[in-house]
Amino acid sequence: MKKITSILIAALAAISFAACGGTSENKPANATNANAAKPVAAAPTKEALLDMEKKAGEAWTKGDTTYFEGMLSDKFVSFNMGQRTDKAGELKMIGSVKCDVKSSSLDDAQMIKINDDAYALVYKSTYDGSCTWEGKTEKIPSPSRAASVWVRDGDKWKGAFHSETLIIDPKVPPPPPAKTEAKKEEPKKDGETKKESPGNTDTLVKLHQAGWEAFKARDAKYFNDNLASSFSFVDPAGNFVATKADTIKGWTETMKCEGITTVKVTDGMASAISPTLEVLTSKGTADGTCDGRKNGPLWQSAVYAKEGETWKLVFMFESPAM
Repeated sequence: MKKITSILIAALAAISFAACGGTSENKPANATNANAAKPVAAAPTKEALLDMEKKAGEAWTKGDTTYFEGMLSDKFVSFNMGQRTDKAGELKMIGSVKCDVKSSSLDDAQMIKINDDAYALVYKSTYDGSCTWEGKTEKIPSPSRAASVWVRDGDKWKGAFHSETLIIDPKVPPPPPAKTEAKKEEPKKDGETKKESPGNTDTLVKLHQAGWEAFKARDAKYFNDNLASSFSFVDPAGNFVATKADTIKGWTETMKCEGITTVKVTDGMASAISPTLEVLTSKGTADGTCDGRKNGPLWQSAVYAKEGETWKLVFMFESPAM
């Protein structure tokens, strides 16, 4: 896959995600009202979130990074085609990509309550336009399935996560993975040490590995015990599965998988987007076949919620690692 294509997926993600924040302002408390309750954002509606997404697309096409400075959470993370980006990286990308959008539509929206202070919105985005990056211009990949997660921040809802994946026609097989040259290991400099992973990366990678093992074993009980009650996810073809029950049935009964002997989670990285929510990005692989097709590697973004002392998977977004 060409590098600009991955940039365009990220660019499309930014377009679709442009309006996650509210318009109200956090104003300094007056000294005489120091003990007054701070304003708190009301729970969002699906219609309001989708409407804000549409209206703020213009800010993105203008490269208005100032707008996004206030709209994105400082803990924001995006994950597109294996590229994990924080707030600073997202702002840099927005300022460097120039897009010409002739028409667009956001449809089929579904809002998911993760907890009282976090919501996800999943929808289909269709674009007719092109983007230019480093002198190269390509059409915006379309249609795609998008997912955004917002967290409450005082009297605003701020963007904490976003990802996109192309919607794949089940009658048309996806293109084969692009051939890439093996990277040469750079010699370590004197005094250089391995960068440590964030605190809960190891814990969540182990949980995610256990989930893949349960998929291999068709272990419905494991999923019933370890998925949050409101679990939903977007599969690699861009389909949205709205309930825990449908997910478990699909993974343990409906999907016809054969020859799966090895499953593995690699490239894991977790970060907190709120005190009780973390996003784990990783690459998952399995051998064998499912529904008559050879299994390939997947990029996965998994939102884990802490319930008491236990982490449970509450939302997941998948895309083919092409």
